Amino acid sequence: MATFLYKLGRTAFRRRRLVALLWVALLAIAGVGAATAPAATSSSFSIPGTEAQRAFDLLEERFPGAGADGATARVVFKAPDGGKMTDAAPKAVVEETVAALRSGSDQIVSVTDPYTAQAVSRDGSTAYVSVAYKVNAMELTDETREALEQAGHAAQGKGLTVEVGGDALQTMPETGTGEIVGVVIAGIVLVITFGSLVAAGLPLLTAIIGVGIGVSAITALANVLDLGTTTSTLAMMIGLAVGIDYALFIVSRYRSELADGRDKEEAAGRATGTAGSAVVFAGLTVVIALVGLAVVNIPMLTKMGFAAAGTVVIAVLIALTLIPALLGFAGDKVIGRKQRKGTADAEKAAKPNGGTRWARFVIRRPLFVLLVGVLGLGAVAVPAASLEMGLPDDGVKPVSATERRAYDLLSEGFGPGFNGPLLVVVDGDKATADRTVATIKELDGIAAVTPATPNKAGDAAMITVIPKDRPSSAATETLVHDIRDATGDDVLVTGATAMNIDFSQKMNDALVPYLALVVGLAFVLLTVVFRSILVPLKAALGFLLSVVAALGAVVAVFQWGWLGSLFGVEQTGPIMSMMPIFMVGVVFGLAMDYEVFLVTRMREAYVHGERPGEAIVTGFRHSARVVTAAAVIMIAVFSGFIGMSDQMIKMIGFGLAVAVLFDAFVVRMAIVPAVLALLGHKAWWLPKWLDRALPNVDVEGEALAGHDTPAPAEPDLVKA
Repeated sequence: MATFLYKLGRTAFRRRRLVALLWVALLAIAGVGAATAPAATSSSFSIPGTEAQRAFDLLEERFPGAGADGATARVVFKAPDGGKMTDAAPKAVVEETVAALRSGSDQIVSVTDPYTAQAVSRDGSTAYVSVAYKVNAMELTDETREALEQAGHAAQGKGLTVEVGGDALQTMPETGTGEIVGVVIAGIVLVITFGSLVAAGLPLLTAIIGVGIGVSAITALANVLDLGTTTSTLAMMIGLAVGIDYALFIVSRYRSELADGRDKEEAAGRATGTAGSAVVFAGLTVVIALVGLAVVNIPMLTKMGFAAAGTVVIAVLIALTLIPALLGFAGDKVIGRKQRKGTADAEKAAKPNGGTRWARFVIRRPLFVLLVGVLGLGAVAVPAASLEMGLPDDGVKPVSATERRAYDLLSEGFGPGFNGPLLVVVDGDKATADRTVATIKELDGIAAVTPATPNKAGDAAMITVIPKDRPSSAATETLVHDIRDATGDDVLVTGATAMNIDFSQKMNDALVPYLALVVGLAFVLLTVVFRSILVPLKAALGFLLSVVAALGAVVAVFQWGWLGSLFGVEQTGPIMSMMPIFMVGVVFGLAMDYEVFLVTRMREAYVHGERPGEAIVTGFRHSARVVTAAAVIMIAVFSGFIGMSDQMIKMIGFGLAVAVLFDAFVVRMAIVPAVLALLGHKAWWLPKWLDRALPNVDVEGEALAGHDTPAPAEPDLVKA
């Protein structure tokens, strides 16, 4: 592989104008496709194989036009102190609001009058209007949302406290600010790392081009493939991360080859053949992790995974072709001014860099470093044993949000269970529905049960059950299971709360198979790369340790509330169901990036004759600075999302930032060299029969020894 990529890099360097033109043309084609494609709609969220999904499917069949999986909203009214919502003045305001809502949008299925729907609290202080829509929250038009908000504002100016809750106000979180901050910090880190604006700009430019092509392609194909509006979010985050990393690795190796006295074309070829090989296998591990999301069998996650994997493939191709081409255009400017004068090289030759000093410290005290690293991450991981999964509701939103205030008003007036009603669907006649109501009323944890509402054909009915506790509580989850156990197969429980419970269970059930698939395939891949059994095993175990520690930190902050005020956590609650699998997929890919780039340089030195300890020092001397820069960039990108008001985005940003911090600086920089130092030659042991069976991919570039003849320099290498 190294030989093929070496030739590819030299070809791209020589024919840089053609290569650059091809990538610009691809970006233009993708951009035109995205601009001319019909606007994407939000694909419907489904969880195949769950009871909640079967209930929704039955509702759509037996109650056509009811908008069973459509968005909902509640406009909550609270009377002034001493007043009641049944008084004439408040009642008139509510009736005006009901009329305004009914005429405000053609996406509305129904608007209930609280005075006929028994939606007034016992003490008369609170009332709510329920609004049901034909489509889900992401498909609501801006005009529909504005009509809902205006109805609430109009009522608020008439002496009542009015707040609006429900998923109808849900919109895609604006993530642009976090991404911009991350890119700016990435630029600063790259300038410090390379000492050259040109060298720093190349990874940013190529990463943006790659993300532009990937996201534009997703947008252009959104309607054809039913990708929806959320699919590009993960692709953008991962594409930006790996795009910067991969380009950073190759540019760094190119500068190293130039420092060894090779001409520019030869340096570009060798950088692509060695660092490029590491990029290919690092990219494959990320693709495996993302495509593996299909194991969960949730269409939305599968599409997000495949779309993000496509963006990673683009990032790899850009790193292998466009980076060598742009290095040809950059000429000597890719080297900092001091390096061009030779002063910095002389200083560096006289004084070991930070990576060298750290590696020497670790190999002198490997057992101490290993114990500190493992015990430290183990202590941080302890809270993960108390992990409770669910989907955060409006109760965890900031108090400044109207959804949170509506949630609190409903809890005060009616009880916390009113924020998460259960919908029970009966596949049977009225007698069956009545028996179901009687059975449910005997269960614990119930605040209210409505009479059964049959369909026109009389062969199905809906029952609304109000739990006593809040939607995300363990008591409500127990109630859902109790209803399912107490009723027959012809009774199905659904609604947002039951859907969240089923979603959490499905994610939990898929975690072990997903881990086995991703880690197993990556183990095989890394065995081929490193020609070793113990190195891939150590890589996988170290990754698991860092992810569990990161989950422990997430539980401590978002579930227990430790340091919650520092990160803007106003209300603790269960950890988002997607978090463990999401962290495994994303962090595994990034962790293997650092592992492959750092350890391949050690493997390269070992294959070329250095002793195990010397090889560790060599790997750190050449790679530690680059891996550190890549990790700092990723931490900065993910940390940019912690300041957002949306609890789920805040949790994702925190979890990924902490996971990269632990994996890059504790596992890869401390535990990995400590383990390798303790193992010595045994680290690179591979059974002879397996050595013969595995293909030789030559990631360390051993075959390039025969290509060490300097190529004749072109006259326009620097000027181009």
